[in-house]
Amino acid sequence: VQLQAYGGGLVQAGGFLRLSCAGTGRIFSSAVVGWFRQAPGKEREFVAAIRWGSGVRYYADSVRGRFTISRSSAENTAYLQMDSLNSEDAAIYYCAAGSEYGTTESAYKKWGQGTQVTVSS
Repeated sequence: VQLQAYGGGLVQAGGFLRLSCAGTGRIFSSAVVGWFRQAPGKEREFVAAIRWGSGVRYYADSVRGRFTISRSSAENTAYLQMDSLNSEDAAIYYCAAGSEYGTTESAYKKWGQGTQVTVSS
């Protein structure tokens, strides 16, 4: 499967964005799709993940309650709804797929290109 992330942009603090991660090729029900982000000068960090088959969701503490991950099997696409954005959410966001859930990059074998999220104050 190949992944393509899109939907980033410029948003004011307190605003919202929805990112999409479209897969070309079947995403198997056993897969886990995750979102990571990387801000300038910082390491890439886990944001959220979803088990493709069951829909079980996982979140980093920093986004829980503000971000929602979801998926559409029919569209072969995962989504990240981001609400109440603040300056600390500004980063390049990446989606990735793997066969096991994890919060580290090594758990995911397929990566999409990043999409930039900029938050203005």
